[in-house]
Amino acid sequence: MPENKEIILRASGVSIVFGGLRAVSEFNCELHEGELVGLIGPNGAGKTTVFNMLSGVYSPTEGQISFWDKKGKIQIINKLSPARHCHLGIARTFQNIRLFGNLSVSDNVRIALHASRHVNPFDVLFRTPRFRRDETRMTERVMQLLELFKIDSKKDELAKNLPYGEQRKLEIVRALASNPRLLLLDEPAAGMNPQETEDLMNLIAFIRKEFNLTILLIEHDMKLVMGICERIFVLDYGRIIASGAPDEIKSNPQVIKAYLGQEAVNA
Repeated sequence: MPENKEIILRASGVSIVFGGLRAVSEFNCELHEGELVGLIGPNGAGKTTVFNMLSGVYSPTEGQISFWDKKGKIQIINKLSPARHCHLGIARTFQNIRLFGNLSVSDNVRIALHASRHVNPFDVLFRTPRFRRDETRMTERVMQLLELFKIDSKKDELAKNLPYGEQRKLEIVRALASNPRLLLLDEPAAGMNPQETEDLMNLIAFIRKEFNLTILLIEHDMKLVMGICERIFVLDYGRIIASGAPDEIKSNPQVIKAYLGQEAVNA
């Protein structure tokens, strides 16, 4: 990574124990501004647990997670809530889609804009001019995002009625609505066919450039990971067994044995 790229997240010696089971042990990583980084490994390796710690769902048992927020100020985020993580600039999607299925597409995005509202309870109660201006601003922002991702024509549809690929896209849009500095994508290609996966690769590259984001993604589709990630971390039994550029990972004997297999390397 070029030296002029500043660090935005550092995990140092991060571990978590559940009832005597050490799910993640001594996890260390640094993410730099504008990077696109992959986190891979076998099922049960601890990848989603890492995401849960980075996004505030879990608090580490040991170690420290530091994050440089939207103002460039360093924050120790180990014990902070998911809402506080989001406020500081960390957004995520989930392996299992977590949309509000009975709300419209546009309302799913509006919810994510709540933290950026410029009104108080008085404004809301009495529908003041400031409230109306804020409502207009939010509506415009929702439509900008939906248009950018080409789902604005479905703004009034219930989220649960969207095709699977568009539900995935909407979840990413909702995460982006919070104006993050770091985006965590948990298996975004899960359940997608090859064409949808190809489209997703292009979408992720577009998001990174358009929103000037750092992206960390968990993914089992090696074509996607090797095709778009600059660096990759490999987890096995809760420990990092390798890290480096895609070509280094593909040729690492320990990674081949634990996860990729020779067939995947030669594919």
